[in-house]
Amino acid sequence: MTKSGFQRLSRIVAGFSGRRIAVFGDMMLDRYVKGSVKRISPEAPVPVVRVHSESAVCGGSANVAVNLATLGAEPVLVSVAGMDAAAEELAGLLASAGVSSSSLVRSPEFPTIEKTRVIAEHQQVVRFDRETPGRISQGVKKAALASLASALKQGCEAVILSDYGKGLLEPDTIKAAVRLAAARQVPVFVDPKVEHFQLYRGVACITPNTMEAFGGMRLPQKDGQPAAEELGRKVMAKLGCRSLLITQGEHGMTLFTRRGASVAPVHIPTRAREVFDVTGAGDTVISTLALTWAAGASPEEAALAANFAAGIVVAKLGTASVTREELIESARSWIKAA
Repeated sequence: MTKSGFQRLSRIVAGFSGRRIAVFGDMMLDRYVKGSVKRISPEAPVPVVRVHSESAVCGGSANVAVNLATLGAEPVLVSVAGMDAAAEELAGLLASAGVSSSSLVRSPEFPTIEKTRVIAEHQQVVRFDRETPGRISQGVKKAALASLASALKQGCEAVILSDYGKGLLEPDTIKAAVRLAAARQVPVFVDPKVEHFQLYRGVACITPNTMEAFGGMRLPQKDGQPAAEELGRKVMAKLGCRSLLITQGEHGMTLFTRRGASVAPVHIPTRAREVFDVTGAGDTVISTLALTWAAGASPEEAALAANFAAGIVVAKLGTASVTREELIESARSWIKAA
């Protein structure tokens, strides 16, 4: 990034405030049990974790919404939650982050999804999930789509589809959500699930990791940048999307955009840093990308901002978010290191 590029990005980030971005997808409550390990259990070959603290944060699409709010945007979260204690806890966490729960659909038949991670010495020891797959009824899905339609009618600059494969985003609702956005000429950004990958045709940008992209195209996984670029061109041809951002972990990201009849790849490297936890990094990437794009950035500028944000969040333990100040400082340090 050049100094002039940094100045432009700074202006774009300053314009994040108040931008309405709709988030449609699966939400959950992420719990963290943290402690230390001093011995192995005599009952089984597993570590004994002495618990020091417990906490809970927003997960899934709720974390996408929190990331948007932290960056200064006004997220409209459309999702499904139960009528249980976990849902109330989520609502409280959302409110604390400045995210409204008014567009959520509540269903007594759908237990709110909870994921509990046990972490010791900065390492995840085990995760256990509380969920009941396939419990979202057609009526509840229609209500969620109606809530999304209402949000779009009131004005949104982008729609993020946060697909965690938990039941809200299925073929019918995916197609309906994309149609609703297209009818109002609102760009759609997708964090995909492999089984739904080829349903996201014609969207503004899709952000799979390498494994998801190969899996979504039903291709055996290959290593190396040439293989990633060949894969990206195939995805662009298959889905007809305006752009594609393949995240590649420690190898950075590769953005694919259309240049007339051809597809141009741009590789964005990452900088070496200590990685504590990649949990929720995809949420940070999609939220930063969509918001930066909505604020007037080019696809290349939006992808670069998403790369900065991802580098920040993986250095934090647990599900986390990024502030505008952190984003600008990361871009500034990139210039200094160049």
